Amino acid sequence: QVQLVESGGGLVQAGGSLRLSCAASGSTFSIDRMGWYRQAPGKQRELAAQITSVGTTSSAESVKGRFTISRDNAENTVYLQMNSLKPEDTGVYYCFADASRGPFPLPRSWGQGTQVTVSS
Repeated sequence: QVQLVESGGGLVQAGGSLRLSCAASGSTFSIDRMGWYRQAPGKQRELAAQITSVGTTSSAESVKGRFTISRDNAENTVYLQMNSLKPEDTGVYYCFADASRGPFPLPRSWGQGTQVTVSS
């Protein structure tokens, strides 16, 4: 299994910025897709942004133009730069990774979640 450790959440005023990081570790593996889901209070978890090993990205319409996902393959780390934050961005952000060991895919790995709170 791949272990994911997140950092970078916190409290920020509307219009501010935060940068989330998620580092993967574990025994020998290769990671294809990494990204972030988020879950607002009382709502379902939704995909915020994701990136493949070759740098192909996709993101939710609600964050386009404000959030940028990037990745350091050498460090197995994914970042989410969040700018122009809005109160509706408040929630717990979960990192995920889709990895494989040789030809065998592993179950999706999840981070523990990091709280992002945007005050109005």
